[in-house]
Amino acid sequence: MKAIIFDFDGTLADSGECGLLATQKGFKECNLSIPTKKEVDYYMGIPIEQSFHEMTNHTLDEGQFKKLLQLFRQAYKTFEEQTITAFPHLDEVLDTLQKQGLLLFVVSSKKTDVLYRNLQKLQLDRFFTDWIGSDQVEHYKPHPDGILKIVERYSLKATECVMVGDAIFDIQMGKAAGCETVAVNWGSHSKEQLLKEEPSFFAHEVKDLYHLMNFKVANMF
Repeated sequence: MKAIIFDFDGTLADSGECGLLATQKGFKECNLSIPTKKEVDYYMGIPIEQSFHEMTNHTLDEGQFKKLLQLFRQAYKTFEEQTITAFPHLDEVLDTLQKQGLLLFVVSSKKTDVLYRNLQKLQLDRFFTDWIGSDQVEHYKPHPDGILKIVERYSLKATECVMVGDAIFDIQMGKAAGCETVAVNWGSHSKEQLLKEEPSFFAHEVKDLYHLMNFKVANMF
């Protein structure tokens, strides 16, 4: 194994409250039916350009949709400073993995500039070789486009990479790319949902990610 690719929201960062508050505020200000926490959590792993259509049953015209996105992004920027935190011990794990010579990447459903801003805010950017947001791919998760861009850009093979994520979309993306996959137990989707996707490894807590230094298809469920 040469590279580990991480999702951001729910995997590296505890950003659920920020996403929920910003989504509900945006929907409220657009006089739309406000989605529940369960709905927001489920769609956390895919871009808002797709998830908001799902949450509104594709009933918005272009102008309404553009306004909803704008209001969400404004609210997100307001809430993120106080609500987004890195999961405990992640910086220690990332530091150890990097020192072992592994290349670390992020593939996120956020826009790249927002992703980088969040990584900087959490002081995690120093661990990563590159990060790819939704604006750098033609196809969103669970399509493997983000992983394939990293593979091509850094002359890797998908079989040399491991995809780590908290949502079924991350596991589906990794498997579609031909990577081993690691599902984590501290994000938006439940253990039951994730295990149905048959990840290669299940991390019950952050420190389980130390196993990635000597990653094999361990099936440690």
